Amino acid sequence: HYKELFDTEDAHRHPLAGEWDKKCTPLQKLIVTRMFRMDKVAHGIQDFVSHFIGEKFIIVPQFDLMDAYKDSTSCTPLIFIISPGSDPMSDLLKFAETMRMSKKLDKVSLGQGQGPKAEALIEDGKNRGTWVLLQNCHLA
Repeated sequence: HYKELFDTEDAHRHPLAGEWDKKCTPLQKLIVTRMFRMDKVAHGIQDFVSHFIGEKFIIVPQFDLMDAYKDSTSCTPLIFIISPGSDPMSDLLKFAETMRMSKKLDKVSLGQGQGPKAEALIEDGKNRGTWVLLQNCHLA
């Protein structure tokens, strides 16, 4: 039975053997999932949260750059933490165009000694009211 649990695509929904499926609470079943299939724990947590407090808590809302911009100030900048494969650059460039800031947008990719350049752009941005886009901050 547990080989089947290990091999199945829906391990987080797979019933436990015998009486254990009825004896275990949903949280205990999630712990068993973690023991056998660590890769399915996130799916199991989503099912758990959806069941007990509602699906609205697992749905990622659509990101609205204008709303985020309205919440920012020169002292509270926008910081994007992106997932592998995502690239918000085109959306940001379109937004800069909409805000008539495309000519006042400086970009620097960090790494290989770009720190001083980034610092200078930030200082210049503070003084002149320009936008500074720092990319690849994990390399700094």
